[in-house]
Amino acid sequence: MFQKDSCVLVNIGNHFDLKTSVFQAPRRGIYSFSFHVVKVYNRQTIQVNLMQNDYPVISAFAGDQDVTREAASNGVLLMVEREDRVYLKLERGTLMGGWKYSTFSGFLVFPL
Repeated sequence: MFQKDSCVLVNIGNHFDLKTSVFQAPRRGIYSFSFHVVKVYNRQTIQVNLMQNDYPVISAFAGDQDVTREAASNGVLLMVEREDRVYLKLERGTLMGGWKYSTFSGFLVFPL
């Protein structure tokens, strides 16, 4: 979940819900999703999954013990049905400072 200091920079159509941190697809199509999650002053490994309807699609890891900041990033083209839900899930570890140093982006590439 996003912390209270999170913000949405662009949300055309309002299909991303800031309260639940979930994007709900308005139509069937091919979507592009990417994310960058930054762990700050945290010596444990984090694993972040991009989820589609409660199923993990892709993951990213950050596990270097000797740095104060490290990013876990990934991206995917994904076939999405109307009303599918897409969101990030912190599967392992904790994010000191919450999600405020992180981004989650998506857009429709090709409608079907």
